[in-house]
Amino acid sequence: MYTKRAKELINADTQLKDIKFLGWVRSKRDSKNFTFLEVNDGSCLKNLQVIADESIETYENMKDINTGASVEITGELVESPGKGQKWELKADSVKMIGFADPESYPLQKKRHSDEFLRQISHLRTRTNKFGAISRIRSEASFAVHQFFRERGFLYVHTPIITGSDCEGAGQMFRVTTLDDTKKPAADDFFGKAAYLTVSGQLNVENYACSLVRVYTFGPTFRAENSNTPRHAAEFWMIEPEVAFADIFDNMTLAEEFVKYLISFLLENCRADLELFFNFVDKWLEERLAHVLESEFVRLEYREAVKILEQSGENFEYPVSFGTDLQTEHERYLTEKHFKKPVFVYNYPKTIKPFYMRQNDDGETVAAMDLLLPHVGELIGGSQREERLDVLESAIKNMGLSIDEYWWYAELRKYGTVPHSGFGLGFERLLMFVTGVSNIRDVIPFARTPKNLDF
Repeated sequence: MYTKRAKELINADTQLKDIKFLGWVRSKRDSKNFTFLEVNDGSCLKNLQVIADESIETYENMKDINTGASVEITGELVESPGKGQKWELKADSVKMIGFADPESYPLQKKRHSDEFLRQISHLRTRTNKFGAISRIRSEASFAVHQFFRERGFLYVHTPIITGSDCEGAGQMFRVTTLDDTKKPAADDFFGKAAYLTVSGQLNVENYACSLVRVYTFGPTFRAENSNTPRHAAEFWMIEPEVAFADIFDNMTLAEEFVKYLISFLLENCRADLELFFNFVDKWLEERLAHVLESEFVRLEYREAVKILEQSGENFEYPVSFGTDLQTEHERYLTEKHFKKPVFVYNYPKTIKPFYMRQNDDGETVAAMDLLLPHVGELIGGSQREERLDVLESAIKNMGLSIDEYWWYAELRKYGTVPHSGFGLGFERLLMFVTGVSNIRDVIPFARTPKNLDF
């Protein structure tokens, strides 16, 4: 007797005997002398059909098995006479592992709304859609590491708790052991104010300035009260950093990375992606193929503003030099004007963080954003400021303390080099690849304003 998963059994080449199969009942149908079970173990989208007849010793127990119950089935894989599957499992024994109350089990065999399923995030991965999202997320995580490993990058584990504000925006979660927040930070656990990190970038830059090619991939946190389908308080970021690289090298790496991930998922998650092609977004497959076939546009911010000003569009947010691009601007550039992905670079320094390299024009910095059709910004990055005096001046102008960034500044004192990197929001990528419109549905347990369940 050996255990097999549904994915292996459904794709088997030949009949198999003495199989043990474990999973959860999706549906049950009783006939006069038979019971049919649709069982899923999460290994693939399809259920395995199990047929149990009254000759098996445990058939009397079948009456207690309902939708949602966990079962252990032993038997033989045989050709199925029915439509929709090549094989079915003819049971020699069916054992219930865990009972499911048929009166209260919330996942009956019908279509449930995403809003309802968010209320039962601990169970929603048993549905086709969220099981598929989970498998795609897992495969995408593997692809991230494989991409960088193939290119000689080293994986760096950057800290979750930090004393530095990477973005300079102040939207950070305070971490404290003090029961009275009015006490001085010197009395706290670390002897100073501590926060959950909004980015691993500053730390990973340290390693790039020794090891050349590095990346970090982990959770980040932002105390931004944005209760929108595109924002979450906790989300995962992929942040590569490369020494001896400028803003154009950065854009080349970003384009290669995005195309690699899409290609990998199309090849390795085809069955799961078909669900989203057929039921979520009918244009999704075409859009993914278009990204792979496109040469991404490289567009200076000044030119982007000029295009938007001359577009004739009635934007909700007016655009002019010095304003940040909104989603409606990003989607116009990618969906109507260029009809392909667009890098916008050389943004005004007044709307970007202190660490971005200042250009010779005195007005802009070597920042870049990758904009994709349908979702807008997917990647934000920059060439970093490698000149000590310019960096220190930028820190002061942002109203930040140089003392807090002494270690970051020292990189510019001892063998400074040009270097660049970017951050890709992992959930934003998953939204683009699946066509799912709400970030709460591509992360296992969403953390959003006024929501800390599960």
